[in-house]
Amino acid sequence: MKRTLLIVDDEKNIRYGLKTMIEREYPDTYDIVMAGNGQSALDTYRSTAVDIIITDIRMPVMDGIRLLEELSKEAGGNGPVIIILSGYDDFEYAKTAIKYKVKDYLLKPIRREELFDLLKRIEKELIEQEMINQQRVKEGQLFQKGIRSSRIQQLLVHSGSLSEDSLEKYSGEIQFPNFRTPFTVAVVNFQYEDGSRMAPGEIHNLVERLSGSLEGELEVVTSDSEGKSVLIGSPKSLFHELSKQAEAKGWHGLRMGISSTEGHHLMDIRTLYEEALQALQYTFIYPQSYFIEYETIEGKRSSFPLPHEDIRKLANMLGTDREKEMLVLLASIFQTEHLQYMNISYLERVSRLMNEQVLDEVFLVYGESSIEVLKLYKKVGNMSNFHSFHDYYRKLEHLLISVNDYVTQVRSAYTENGDMKEAVAFIEEFYSRPLNMASVSNHVSLSYSYFSEAFKAHTGENFVLYLKKVRIRKAKELLLKSAVKLSVIGESVGFENSKQFSRVFKELEGVTPQEYRIKVQADERLKDVNN
Repeated sequence: MKRTLLIVDDEKNIRYGLKTMIEREYPDTYDIVMAGNGQSALDTYRSTAVDIIITDIRMPVMDGIRLLEELSKEAGGNGPVIIILSGYDDFEYAKTAIKYKVKDYLLKPIRREELFDLLKRIEKELIEQEMINQQRVKEGQLFQKGIRSSRIQQLLVHSGSLSEDSLEKYSGEIQFPNFRTPFTVAVVNFQYEDGSRMAPGEIHNLVERLSGSLEGELEVVTSDSEGKSVLIGSPKSLFHELSKQAEAKGWHGLRMGISSTEGHHLMDIRTLYEEALQALQYTFIYPQSYFIEYETIEGKRSSFPLPHEDIRKLANMLGTDREKEMLVLLASIFQTEHLQYMNISYLERVSRLMNEQVLDEVFLVYGESSIEVLKLYKKVGNMSNFHSFHDYYRKLEHLLISVNDYVTQVRSAYTENGDMKEAVAFIEEFYSRPLNMASVSNHVSLSYSYFSEAFKAHTGENFVLYLKKVRIRKAKELLLKSAVKLSVIGESVGFENSKQFSRVFKELEGVTPQEYRIKVQADERLKDVNN
């Protein structure tokens, strides 16, 4: 961008000489205009944005000092950079000019090096000042944007309780008189497929980036108390186009609720916000819609009595072999066939009941061991974690099936544990009989093959080894307490003959029954002697 430089001197040769000198050194830097006296220069300044003035002091009509006075009155501290030209005789004038914030002065005859060095220094300072000014403007805009955002947020919450003085103050701080009317309010949310949400600041940037290429004016982008983005702008078609742009760019997570009515007054903002917020909620039911206007969901929508009894039945079905019936009942509970006409508050209340009366109860009954299966519950416990009702419902179905399987397994394990305890007790009582796995499994009413696996899982040993250990344990007690013949002891604990008894005893204890008896009796006598 070129700067405008004004040369003021009553001598034509000096004016054109300076112009030629500067244009040769800086061919693309300056648009140079000229004036023959102070009055002509002042007129040029009033009609043209001038960045730098190089002016002589002694001139007819209006001299340089008077020109400086007039520029100081009109421009204040924001005027052009001024360089004065002076001869040796004009030095006192040059000192007087300093009070008018003259940048520097050049003595005649003008030396090229001094002029060019001065112009370079001025250009550097102008660039630095422009950067400072830009930063100040940016900071001011951010500050004003923050004030507007804060006041809009307060209006969304407290508009009904604000006094007229407060509303007038807010109107000024928001710069509401400058709003383009009628305006529309939209509420925007962006939710990823995993249920997480885009941060409000990121949504703001996304919306502002999209709106920059559209016809219309986006007055305010702020956040509500829940972190959703609130947009105020005009015309309403701006928001329709925003949604189309998001769809075209593949930003499938963006959803928008738009107010039906349009606003003209500051107090309308709260009413339109509530309309847009309600409309946004229904994008949960219509996941293919990037935006919904309030008028499409306004009026009476279907609702139903809360299905307490059906939810109780569903809870009772968990852990049974009735998965298909359970899923049919779930669809009936949520009235999925009426979904497109549904009042969303019904879905929210039913979801809470499912958490309280079904899932929470499972956790309470089966304890922390069920956490692995109920990891989904943390997410399914809140519908707002999902992009759409369809996503929520599918996850809920999956969770219920998982919980059903888990409860079935827990109940089966509990029953199985009871069966195995009964089997062990039976062995402990009737070990002396000719027991086998078939007779014991039949006693607890389990199939032979299933009993074999379950018994080993419960005791850590197969049935045959476990029975041998029980019989040898009982035999050791008899060997220690009585002098009964070994053959009698063997038969009394269930062995067919003394040979089998001796073989099994040595297999498990490392010694024969007779050797064991001698050892334990000797140990007992030593104890008596020592005592």
